[in-house]
Amino acid sequence: MTQSSLDPKHGGGVELDAEISDKPVIDFSRALVVGRSQINRVVVSKILENAGLRPVSMDLEAALKALETQPPGTIVLDGGADNTDCDALMEPLVQLRRMADPETPRVLLLSTRMLRMEDLAAFPAVDAVVMKPITPERLQTVLERLGR
Repeated sequence: MTQSSLDPKHGGGVELDAEISDKPVIDFSRALVVGRSQINRVVVSKILENAGLRPVSMDLEAALKALETQPPGTIVLDGGADNTDCDALMEPLVQLRRMADPETPRVLLLSTRMLRMEDLAAFPAVDAVVMKPITPERLQTVLERLGR
């Protein structure tokens, strides 16, 4: 049996047979914050919590495992100094989108520099780039624009 959400924004669900729905169940009330810097993850998690989401903070290795279980509706990737810290998540996120919905989960990349259009090709699963330093206003504006 797989679980399917009645109302994905509120996390309610019912049981469905696997033959009926092969799509992964996305928990839109949860957010995953991924990065090397624990301090950045804590700051971003607090902002997401204030925005009404239930954030879970983890490093890259733990995030790869977490995506195999119940994926969150929002994922925030801290790209680090050169935007490559979370490269290993790009392919699993692309695959998840193929199985679920091309627009879920919503993926944000935290970047230290402005990215050009050709730079964005390296991040096929990213919906938005948020420049550092991260502030509540900046991150919440992007979340609202994406529709959380």
